[in-house]
Amino acid sequence: MRKSFSISEMNLTKYLFYTGKGGVGKTSTACATAVNLADQGKKIMLVSTDPASNLQDVFETELNNKGVEIEAIPNLVVANFDPEEAAREYRESVISPYRGKLPDAVINNMEEQLSGSCTVEIAAFNEFSNFITDKKVQEKFDHIIFDTAPTGHTLRMLQLPSAWTNFISESSHGASCLGQLAGLEDKKEMYKKAVETLADGSKTTLVLVSRPENSPIKEAERASKELYEIGVKNQVLIINGVLTSHDDSLSKNIFNKQQMALETIPEHLKNIKTYEIPLRPYNVTGLENIRSFLTKDTIVYSDDQLDVDNIPALKDVIEDLYETDKKVIFTMGKGGVGKTTIAAAIALGLAKKGKKVHLTTTDPAAHLKFVLEEAEGITLSRIDEKEELEKYKKDVLSKASKTMSKEDLEYIEEDLRSPCTQEIAVFRAFAEIVDKSQNEVVVIDTAPTGHTLLLLDSTQSYHKEIERSQGDIPESIKKLLPTLRDHNETEVIIVTLAETTPVFEAKRLEDDLARAGISSKWWVINQSLYATNTTNEILKAKASNEINWINKVNDISDGNLAIIEWKPEEVKGEVLEEILK
Repeated sequence: MRKSFSISEMNLTKYLFYTGKGGVGKTSTACATAVNLADQGKKIMLVSTDPASNLQDVFETELNNKGVEIEAIPNLVVANFDPEEAAREYRESVISPYRGKLPDAVINNMEEQLSGSCTVEIAAFNEFSNFITDKKVQEKFDHIIFDTAPTGHTLRMLQLPSAWTNFISESSHGASCLGQLAGLEDKKEMYKKAVETLADGSKTTLVLVSRPENSPIKEAERASKELYEIGVKNQVLIINGVLTSHDDSLSKNIFNKQQMALETIPEHLKNIKTYEIPLRPYNVTGLENIRSFLTKDTIVYSDDQLDVDNIPALKDVIEDLYETDKKVIFTMGKGGVGKTTIAAAIALGLAKKGKKVHLTTTDPAAHLKFVLEEAEGITLSRIDEKEELEKYKKDVLSKASKTMSKEDLEYIEEDLRSPCTQEIAVFRAFAEIVDKSQNEVVVIDTAPTGHTLLLLDSTQSYHKEIERSQGDIPESIKKLLPTLRDHNETEVIIVTLAETTPVFEAKRLEDDLARAGISSKWWVINQSLYATNTTNEILKAKASNEINWINKVNDISDGNLAIIEWKPEEVKGEVLEEILK
């Protein structure tokens, strides 16, 4: 039996780190914890790194990265910083000594290596470490609350001696996502202390936040295991957004789906103390909502009006792809938004119009065949991400082991565990499939990020410049890169939910692709409650809150958006055909 989340039930340590997949509510939960503790008279510092959190509006106060007292909440100080700006500063500190001394191709490659999510995370950890190791902060506050936590990958990287050595000598092994930490060497001791504090259960608690859905629960399990291995063992789990009752068919279906996900929670998570927060009918903005987030419901319907008279359907998106004769179609978005379903529906729609279509996926559940059967005009294939990653790792390490020391190899092995490396390995496999596909449209359920593409591009120039043979770019990728930049041949469909974080993250992905010269036209809002006719009070209030985000997506996409309603059933067979109508 899971208990309702109550801060008085928790054994609160000095430092609390909230972590979880984007959109699960970790910033809301961290804010609510901070405000409630401050209300009880505790001295609290809240450190936020979430660019989507909009904390300045929430607290109606201009914030900075050092900490600002909140007038309306005595005892609360909030520090908010932009991790991407911090990453830019970090990147420049590493690269500036080499400018003018090394060829442009080498500098470009260094810049791209230091433009990925891992660098943003290192920059964020740099900011965390300032707060964790600051004695004055430690003495002044009862609790210091962080709305995100470093990953095991970052922490392991910081512990490797080779990560701190010369940048250039190590970057010959191919497309790396994280350069050396040479620019931060003077802070090495501070990081060591910060990692020790994180692993000390008497000082630090890791709060895993998830929604009662399979994908975020799996992500919580992964984060938990990874940090447990590095010594961060004092963990609790909060399941946020649990529907506690139902009174119409939609709420009943959502309730059943959530209960199923909670009943099949992985064994590893069952050993962690778990709390629940009910699904709230409001967006967690404004002091009143933050205060009541952990304790009560207030049904508030949004006054927003839809700015658009006629929203296109998915069939209009497919018609446009057909008319413009696109050859390569990607669906893009964060995990759990329904990329595979949308990719399958597009493949089916194009096949019905007479196109020969090949649909390929990275879906680890291998359930593509469950969603869509091979039929006339459609062929299917699946990329096994783990297998491709192992192949890529083996390839890189066998080349690197000929010239590098044991320590350097350990560094490269860790580098190969980064999310960007996995994306490169998968992209190589996609490139092979596109290369082999003749006279057919290829639909792929995962788009590369702009960072991956630019990294491959710059690595190609880099190796050409310094004539190294390691990390060669396969011919299929060299051929695919120009195709992706040709908007006459390629289309990226952005899939999102009508909520703050998914829209914000999708916009960031779109900007990242634009940086690599790839444009996207269509956005698809999936699993919309607004598009349903629910009569359940909580879901109806949540549906009204979607309007603001539908209007925002309409602006961003210049009216090129389609909405698909929340479907209680598995989207396959007849249901898949339904969303094409």
